Amino acid sequence: MAFSSGSTRNDGSIAEINIIPLCDVLLVLLIIFMVTAPMPSHSIDFDLPQPIPDRPLVLPDPIHLRIDAAGQAYWNEEAVGLEQLRQRMSTTAAVDVADQPMLQIDASGDCDYQVVARVAAMAKNAKLARVGFVRR
Repeated sequence: MAFSSGSTRNDGSIAEINIIPLCDVLLVLLIIFMVTAPMPSHSIDFDLPQPIPDRPLVLPDPIHLRIDAAGQAYWNEEAVGLEQLRQRMSTTAAVDVADQPMLQIDASGDCDYQVVARVAAMAKNAKLARVGFVRR
């Protein structure tokens, strides 16, 4: 039995597909689509701070709000209940934002997280602009 290479022609022609023109056409189309495609533009609204008139920058003394392990709150070392705390936060927030003192929350490591979360929510609802947590 004789085996052959499967080709009956010996004229040297190669039967391959030339893909270079196809690549050229695809690259030109890609460039056209990239140039003509609209650029995505999303607008984001920011509330930028407004310039403060020329006045001396005097920061008021911060308010120290301490929460002990039992969940009792102390406003500048004076024991207060939750309703008194809400009133004091509202009174403090009624002042102009530039004149508001910073509320420094110092929570004991043994207190319930729920109490701290409630106090932070009260500060947010009262619209206090400057709230911070004391780190130990």
